[in-house]
Amino acid sequence: MNQNNLKYIIYCRKSSESEDKQVQSLEDQMERLKELAKNLNLNVVDTLSESKSAKRPDNRPKFTELLKRIESGEAEAILCWQLNRLSRNPPDSGRLQWMLQEGTIKEIRTYDRVYSPQDNQLLFAVESGMANQFILDLRKNTNRGLAKKIRDGWYPSQAPIGYLNEVISKTITPDPERWEIVRKCWDYLLAEKYNVAQLHEIAINEWNLTTLQKKRTGGRPVSLTAFYEMFANPFYTGMFKYRGKIHEGKHQPMVTAEEFDRAQYLIGRKTKAAPQKHSFSYTGIITCGFCEGQITAEKIKKKLATGEIKHYVYYRCTHHKKDIICKQPSIKKQDLEGQIDELLKQITIPEVFRNWALNVIKTDNAREVEARQKIYESNEKAYRSLIKQRDTLTDLRLKELISDAEFTEKREEIDKRLNTTKEKLDQTHIRAQDWYKTIETAFNFAADARERFTTTDDIQIKRTIFQTLGNKFILQDKILSVEFVEWLKPISNEQEKLQESAITFELAKNYSTKRKNKALDLVFSAWGDRAELNRR
Repeated sequence: MNQNNLKYIIYCRKSSESEDKQVQSLEDQMERLKELAKNLNLNVVDTLSESKSAKRPDNRPKFTELLKRIESGEAEAILCWQLNRLSRNPPDSGRLQWMLQEGTIKEIRTYDRVYSPQDNQLLFAVESGMANQFILDLRKNTNRGLAKKIRDGWYPSQAPIGYLNEVISKTITPDPERWEIVRKCWDYLLAEKYNVAQLHEIAINEWNLTTLQKKRTGGRPVSLTAFYEMFANPFYTGMFKYRGKIHEGKHQPMVTAEEFDRAQYLIGRKTKAAPQKHSFSYTGIITCGFCEGQITAEKIKKKLATGEIKHYVYYRCTHHKKDIICKQPSIKKQDLEGQIDELLKQITIPEVFRNWALNVIKTDNAREVEARQKIYESNEKAYRSLIKQRDTLTDLRLKELISDAEFTEKREEIDKRLNTTKEKLDQTHIRAQDWYKTIETAFNFAADARERFTTTDDIQIKRTIFQTLGNKFILQDKILSVEFVEWLKPISNEQEKLQESAITFELAKNYSTKRKNKALDLVFSAWGDRAELNRR
């Protein structure tokens, strides 16, 4: 059949995995194939490309789309760089060969070869088999390499924060930028100065702890989940866990085994060193509204009429003030968590709205920082002018051109203006940054705190989320009240307006940026204007 009459789809693929180290980029493949199609006068109806591995079937959406479109008659032929771009696994290879043999695919053309239904199918099968065998050999060699690396004492994966993977030597070394910060986190935890959530806030906001910057990822604040994982990772003791087994590593330990065990006890994990006792999510946080005692918890065992044993957790007051008759009744854990869920509902915003809002706010914040820079330069110029005026005033007094009274009066006036201008200089940059950080922290927490709380059984995660809500927790007559932290109050106070804006955003998300920004305006009206936020 004359290829000029066939309808071709160009298909390009490149995997980020080791199977494709020598394969040309997607852009280069596409450019060369389009040039080939032009030279041969081929009728190309569409182009498809994807960055996916072909080791497993049903892993490539564009490849699946390619075959469906050929089966529907939209196209009849494929133009690709090499046959191994189409498949490296038996099911996909078999499907291609069958479609070619049946004539559903009338031609597969690569840069240097053509496969058609009339050809001997042995050649196609051999080349497909070679592509499949390449993956099998690659897997064997990779596993062999991993096993050797483990035997040599090196973790065969991405090193945790505080360490670096050395590309040339294939070893793991301390990260000079983050090592001391991570070690300080361990020190603060072991000294029992802060809990994990508080340490996370300090490490992010004060020590600027970020993930390792890579080509397309990294350079972001370490998440709270990653922070918990850090304190639970035996890698920091000089060991490492791989595929369920613990191995002795050659990397430099950051903490001793004793320090690690102590840390597990402090974050609520069971270790051989930890005493056998029950852990509860909310003890030590809530205060009794009657006697100001601490709310504690206890596990109660009850035998049902059927003989079945049930365990219940109740929270109650410690009644530590003997001179006060406390009327606080106990409350079931389920009832207490139901109230916490209702509190979280008050500060919850849809994730899709959070993502859009932060993108817009971040862009706006960049303009704010630029504006602040101009204000800073203006204030700096005014500050230098006042210094000059003060020096001139001193010269006039030394030359006795003004009296002591005039000197004192004008000097006090200049000093007052100097102090005001200096304050403005110090705060100009900080305010713009704090404004964005405040909203980002609130939005990130508000978007997923409730879902994480209701879907996890992890005691420590529940405790952290609950603690993050506020500064004051009161239980009175089985009713829990919380004074929300400052950065969550706008969401709580204007929850109805924020939900209304989120619905408006959902309706506007397929429209113009202008209409999306109108939906976002409701958020700013809830939070107050930027100037007000800067004063907080």
